[in-house]
This record gives sequence, C-alpha cells and structure tokens, in this order.
Amino acid sequence: MKKFVPLVAVAALLASCQPQKAAAPKAEASATPKFNTDLPMTEFMGHVVDPAAFMYWKHSGTMVDAQGEHDLSPAQDDQEGWDGLVSGATILMEAGNSLQLDGRRRAPEADWNKYAQMLTERALAARKAAEAKDRKGTFDEGAKVYEVCVACHEQFVIQPSIKANGPAKGNPLPTFPKDVEEKIEKKAGG
Repeated sequence: MKKFVPLVAVAALLASCQPQKAAAPKAEASATPKFNTDLPMTEFMGHVVDPAAFMYWKHSGTMVDAQGEHDLSPAQDDQEGWDGLVSGATILMEAGNSLQLDGRRRAPEADWNKYAQMLTERALAARKAAEAKDRKGTFDEGAKVYEVCVACHEQFVIQPSIKANGPAKGNPLPTFPKDVEEKIEKKAGG
C-alpha cells in the first residue's frame, strides 16, 4: 500500500528549504548614547579620580618616616600589589576619558581636554610600568600623573578660588611639631 504525504507537509518542507529573510533589526531606544554626568565635579574627583590616584601612588616610590626610608613598591612576587598599581592607573585612564564628556568639561574646554587627555596618556604609561613590575618606572610615571593633576588644579581650582576669594589668609600649612621646629631653627643657625 502506498503512503501519501499530505500536501500541507510537503509545502512546509519546501518552505523550510527556502532562504529565510533576515529578521528586521529591533529598533534601538536611541541611536545616540546618553551619559549621566550629573555627579558634581567635586564628587567625581573625590570618588573616582582621587581614590584611583592614591591606589597607584601608595604602591610606588619611597616614604621617609622616623624609622627611615621605606620602598613602597610591591615585591616582585606580590601580584596583588602590582594589580593595585595597574587598577589605579586603569581607572585614571578612564577618568581622563570621562572628564571630556559633555556636562563634565570646563571652560576653556581646549585646556580642560588637554589635561584630561594628558591624564589618560600618562596613566597608560604608568599602567605599562606597573604591568612590567618596573619599580623605577612606576615612580617616574606616577610623578608625571601627579604633574598633570597639579597643573589642572592650578588652572581650574586654585586660580578661580583666588580670583573669587582673594589669596588665602594666614599660613595655609599646619605648624610643625615642637621638636621639628627646633631642628629647623638649629639648621638655620638660629
């Protein structure tokens, strides 16, 4: 006895062999990216840039205290320490990018962007030094990052504050402990 395949089954089989049209792409909510830059600059600096910089700097260079000079660099086999340097530099790289977003830039924008780009470039060099576990390189590149921070703060924080409020009154530095004052006086011959 012959078996008959119903006509509907044959049509479905043939249809499945035909090239399929690509599904239309879903409409995106917006073709333009939207960034939220509402965080005040003091908070962006205080919660992103400063912690990243200190994460980097606390693992490079030397510190001098009453017990003498101490190398802050991680030991060659201290991967966690080196990772801290890499992470700090990486966050600084991205912070430099983020500082150039609409809503974050300050006037004059050309200067602001110059400092932000320098932060990213120098943080990249600092990251490479950390990845290479180069103690001297991490210090030298960290110093270059610091130079960018100081120059930017001079133009965008210190000078505007002086312009708005006048120069600081009194000695802006804390006083030295009495024993340090005595040592300074002895060295000065007084």
